[in-house]
Amino acid sequence: MPKRIKRRRGQMHEGLLRTITGPADVKALDPGLLADLCAEIRTVLLEYGHRHGGHIGSNLGLVEATVALHRVFDSPHDRIVFDVSHQSYVHKMLTGRTGAYLDPARAGETTGFTNPEESEHDQFVLGHTGTSISLACGLAKARDAAGESGNVIAVIGDGSLSSGVAFEGLNNAAEQGGNLIIVFNDNEMSIAEDFGGMYGPLARLRASGGTAQPNIFNAFGLDYRYVEQGNDVNALVAALREVKDIDHPVVVHIHTLKGLGLPANDDRHEVDHCDLSGSEPHAGRCEASHWQTPDAALGKPDDPRKHYGKLAMAALERRFAAEPGLTVISPATPGSNGITRAFRERAGAHYVDTGITESHAVAFAAGIARAGGTPVVATTASFFQRAYDQFFQEMALNRQPVTLLSFLSGLSGSDNTHSGAYDITMFGNIPGLICLAPTNGHDLLGMLDWATSPSRRDSAHPGPVMIRIPGETVLAADADAAYRALSESPTAQGTDWLRWHTVKSGRRVAILGLGNTLPLALQVADSLPFDATVVDPRQFGSLDEDALHALIDQDHRLIVTLEDGQLEGGWGEKVAAYCGNLPMPADALPHVLTFGAAKEFTDRVPLAELNRRYGLTVESVSRAISRHLGIAD
Repeated sequence: MPKRIKRRRGQMHEGLLRTITGPADVKALDPGLLADLCAEIRTVLLEYGHRHGGHIGSNLGLVEATVALHRVFDSPHDRIVFDVSHQSYVHKMLTGRTGAYLDPARAGETTGFTNPEESEHDQFVLGHTGTSISLACGLAKARDAAGESGNVIAVIGDGSLSSGVAFEGLNNAAEQGGNLIIVFNDNEMSIAEDFGGMYGPLARLRASGGTAQPNIFNAFGLDYRYVEQGNDVNALVAALREVKDIDHPVVVHIHTLKGLGLPANDDRHEVDHCDLSGSEPHAGRCEASHWQTPDAALGKPDDPRKHYGKLAMAALERRFAAEPGLTVISPATPGSNGITRAFRERAGAHYVDTGITESHAVAFAAGIARAGGTPVVATTASFFQRAYDQFFQEMALNRQPVTLLSFLSGLSGSDNTHSGAYDITMFGNIPGLICLAPTNGHDLLGMLDWATSPSRRDSAHPGPVMIRIPGETVLAADADAAYRALSESPTAQGTDWLRWHTVKSGRRVAILGLGNTLPLALQVADSLPFDATVVDPRQFGSLDEDALHALIDQDHRLIVTLEDGQLEGGWGEKVAAYCGNLPMPADALPHVLTFGAAKEFTDRVPLAELNRRYGLTVESVSRAISRHLGIAD
């Protein structure tokens, strides 16, 4: 048993957190020091946010709840599933990973989400939302089938309750029965504000101390408890002790304050129309408290998502007055994609935040399109994968003219739950979905104008269109006038975006640089001792067969495809398969070299390192071309 620590209450104890090496130490702590531990954790979170950034706001609101969970329950025997698991920073501190938050040199030892490879106290790798209750149901079912003991706790909140799968989990939990504890972290926020019909009843539950009806949890047949002081560690300990070892499913609804402790007017949070000081009743309740930018990144230009997102929103906004059915839809991630608060306020009814509900957002858009409206759905590529069925059924199968803006597509240094490296293989193979990959801001706006044009309904391509928002390589190149002169399509008006665009004419070798790899294609061409042809394919849902045949007819004996996504099942393989199956003599067939990412999950690997790993560098591509042509290095 760890030594019981006693100190006088009310005294600050720097280093108290350093004595916590696991949940047993939290249990051994003198009760009077729990609040001190919480205060120290909050200070550490704020300092960590300054250095490294991250999901600081949600963790600041969940400090006391996490301490209480480890005070009452016995992890890992009692299984705790965090949802969204970006709320798990405090959990990690209390389960042996404090050093990653205290020592800047060790920050890379932990991910931003739960991860069983880090600790036995983490149940799953979870970067998306709404699944904790379903996962907990499965854990509880297996426990009961094996005749084992222990509590199963699902911690859900920070907007994730609005996910449809969360309601599926609630429905199953009530039917399944047995021990299952659902801790609902109600911070009155999603990523931006909370949206949806369930939030009115939740507000009434808060106002009534948990007694108001209708109670959505009771409606599912679940037991229910309410804790108004969700940032009072002692109140939470008492509430959780009451439900520990309970023999039926129960919801413990805790009212917390997202961003509690964030300083007011902190530029790192881009504070807009809210108070983060903690002194006002709704302090910290704003989008700015969700994600914190590290100090070292302050003053840097917008990332590609914000830069190109703002361009797209500005173009759409100019049309609102004349097009009442034009509607921008965001499933809860507006700010990171350049959909600013000011834009949302000006847009009024032309903007809808559906909450963290990607499946609903896409189906909702299909309904708008079917009724004659013009919907534009904007979110991250890895979030769109959650709506894959709606892509197929409601949208593509029904040929609805929905426009999708896919952000953070392709390779990046993101964690393994948010990588967009699989988007080409996933979306490029859906029948009837046009997938465009602009290589500059000019073409992005031209594609957006075409995709959202009311006249497209009566064209040869009336169905859905996905536009892959350019990444950092294109953003950097787009600042160069010479690149723009080559890459921009001659005219946006009337351009056939499904036809390939030759940006540089040459001979012998044709380098096809899809989307974010076009700058690399141009650099490779410049490195060769002859003039190679460079092509911007502009789309990855189909092939421009006429353009391919033209390249072959022009005696391009080597075709090189570049893509910043998974190679297996991707776009380059389509080109290679097409060329390999042409009814031509073998010695007349062009050879195809394909470059792209391996079929693997990557976690926070810098983009430059990924490019080296996959051969997406000037040196690797040029060397492969030279070897094939027999040119000496």
